[in-house]
Amino acid sequence: MLTSKVVKQLPRASTRSLRPIPAASTRLQPHRLYHETPHSRASVETARSLNPTDPFANLPPAWSGPPTTNGIRPQLDVTKRVFNPSYYTAVAEIMKLRSKYITNRSIFVEGFDMVPLLLGLGATRADLDALQRVSNNLYSDPTLPFRRSRNGRFCFDFSTRSVRRLEFQPFALSVEEDFKRHDSGQIRVFDEVQDELQLNTAFQALLVFKGMICHGVQTTHRPRLDYLSDKWVCTLFNLRTVTTPSILGEPALEGVHTDGVDHTMTTYLGSKNMDLAANSAVTFMHDMNEETGAKYTEIKPQNLRSRVQHRHFLDTLLLVDTENKHSLSPVLPVDKTKEATRDMLIFFTRRPVKKGDGGHISENIDSFRPHEDLPMEVPLFLPGAIYGKDE
Repeated sequence: MLTSKVVKQLPRASTRSLRPIPAASTRLQPHRLYHETPHSRASVETARSLNPTDPFANLPPAWSGPPTTNGIRPQLDVTKRVFNPSYYTAVAEIMKLRSKYITNRSIFVEGFDMVPLLLGLGATRADLDALQRVSNNLYSDPTLPFRRSRNGRFCFDFSTRSVRRLEFQPFALSVEEDFKRHDSGQIRVFDEVQDELQLNTAFQALLVFKGMICHGVQTTHRPRLDYLSDKWVCTLFNLRTVTTPSILGEPALEGVHTDGVDHTMTTYLGSKNMDLAANSAVTFMHDMNEETGAKYTEIKPQNLRSRVQHRHFLDTLLLVDTENKHSLSPVLPVDKTKEATRDMLIFFTRRPVKKGDGGHISENIDSFRPHEDLPMEVPLFLPGAIYGKDE
């Protein structure tokens, strides 16, 4: 495991200090979560065993989150949505998308359809609006001059049915993971995602949405990952790709690649001066036989499976990363004399690295310790998690 001393010596994307955010206005106060209260769990399980035909036994267990008091930002809690009809409408639609994902190994959901799903899960309209502005506070990228970025690590914990923020760790992708670029194999240090994003209920609903789609989906296995684990690592990137009169912004400079994970999700937040009509930032999905590192202009037609373009707020693509390579076209400006930008959320999700197996680039940077300074944890809805029986 990298020590804090070693981490501090690694090159950072930015050394500028962040403006402190008042804890009273945004930060959750310390609290005990459902999985930390054995008494609550026991009482729920006892009630179910006494009356297993009770229709309320199908409801998710009560989530003992923080008390609602003035000054504490409310968090997403799907367990409090169980008597809201829009919640069940959202769950039903997400299950339809999940079925398509299992069959097709990728899905593209337009933003117009994502909005009611996120609202049904408990996101607020105010947070949907705020999500469109979050990329204005990004810093420079550690290796790409045309990109501004932050990242954060989260844990999908299916034993506790929750997703939580994990402590900071550096990030790396290797050639062995079908990622061929000048910084392949390099340990990179990004500025961290802050509460502005992670405490946004729309963002949290996106995490819950991904968990609902991907939970229990069987995929081709990557070497040296622990597929017996009930925990997944989700590395979240908030990225702004920038094209200027002097530099071309490429969302995938590496060309055809995979992300070294099991499931990749990409969500569009917005753009400025980007020429959509000129096929800016089109995502091409390829057969796994396509050559890693090939530019999108060099791809073989017989290996092209599909193409999509994120055009509207919340347009979202999910793909099984172990079974689909992908590439993107660059960000092209409408007005070539001005800056063009494209803002995205990228969710990389995989099983943890097998400890002691050796050979995986992330073995020593794969901690599951919660983040002490930026805590966040919200409950999940899991398909098939009824009567205590998961998929």
